[in-house]
Amino acid sequence: MFAFLYSLIEKIYSGSLTNLITYVFSFLVILISCALIFWILRYISVRIMKRITNRFGRNWLHILYNNRFFHRLAWIAVPFMLNLFASIDSLPGYNTLLVKFSHVFSVIVFLLLASSAISSADDIYRGYEISKIRPIKGILQVVQTFIYIVGGVTVIAIFIGQNPVVLLGGIGALTAVITLVFKDAILGFVAGIQLTANDMIRIGDWIEMPKYAADGTVIDLSLTTVKVQNFDKSVTSVPAYALISDSFINWRGMEKAGARRIKRALYIDVSGIRLCDDQMIEKFSKIELIQSYIQNKTREIDEYNQKNNTDLSVPVNGRHLTNLGVFRIYIVEYLKQRNGIHKQMPIIVRQLESKGEGIPLEIYAYTDTTKWAEYEVIQADIFDHLYSVISEFGLSLYQLPSGNDLMKAFRKGQ
Repeated sequence: MFAFLYSLIEKIYSGSLTNLITYVFSFLVILISCALIFWILRYISVRIMKRITNRFGRNWLHILYNNRFFHRLAWIAVPFMLNLFASIDSLPGYNTLLVKFSHVFSVIVFLLLASSAISSADDIYRGYEISKIRPIKGILQVVQTFIYIVGGVTVIAIFIGQNPVVLLGGIGALTAVITLVFKDAILGFVAGIQLTANDMIRIGDWIEMPKYAADGTVIDLSLTTVKVQNFDKSVTSVPAYALISDSFINWRGMEKAGARRIKRALYIDVSGIRLCDDQMIEKFSKIELIQSYIQNKTREIDEYNQKNNTDLSVPVNGRHLTNLGVFRIYIVEYLKQRNGIHKQMPIIVRQLESKGEGIPLEIYAYTDTTKWAEYEVIQADIFDHLYSVISEFGLSLYQLPSGNDLMKAFRKGQ
């Protein structure tokens, strides 16, 4: 080809630059030919695969197409054409360089195809339910990184004319540097293995990690990071190794159980707590939820006091009901009959240690839904009701005294 172009150019222009002009034209012919063959092959392959994927719907071919595997496959034309031009002596003195470029392009095409194939493998795997339990994206990224390293070393070896195996062997001497540069990747890979092997986290899990402002659903597990979509739709990236080195909450067990815990206290004002007199007992016995409890308990107390000849003229003698105890039983019975409370889970109303802010009466129960909005509605309805009926038991909630309250107390003391 070079001789043919030289003879044509010599007929038009004969001078000292004829050889240089011929080289330039030969290079342009090679460049245009490679580009033309590439675009033709790409146009044909892409159109054919697009029709096939549209016909058969979403399958592995469709995924390969979306990851541009067939678009990149057309680059095979470039090293093929470079080898062809080298074989016909298109650039005398530079044919060896053309061969090197063809080998380099072959490596690059392999890397591009491998990258698309790995991405497609991950997408195909994500179509199965097991991908949420055993994600492989981190492992595939390690494979992809290894392939890129080998490909880069191979390209360098081709240009300097050395055996790639020799250069790859020399990487061992740079282990310390590689460890420093790829520290996050190495730590992430090790963490990914631990997270997967111990089933600590899955895609779709609701996790909470306040240190990294993460409180939402895991949407992606990669080699170095875990992406969490918070409930405000923001996305937080957490280093994968942080999930091993630091603590986090995974709410998967709660979602799997189909119940969410309510753990919240009412703070009762101590000044309102008293023993129940006959008038209070009569009033409480009319409350449907605790009628049977009041009847059974009063009978039990009366029998005990009669048996022990208790002098009831002094209130502290014998056994008595208290309005706080009756209110506690009322809450239990209310939760048992209320819709939205999981009846197979514990329902406990317990009294906690008082620390100067009233007596904490803690409600410990579970809703029969894990949906956040429904959970909050159920919890709010329960406490709305309890706030509104607490006065019926002669009780009130503790409130920190305001400045006006303190002033009034001071003046009253004067």
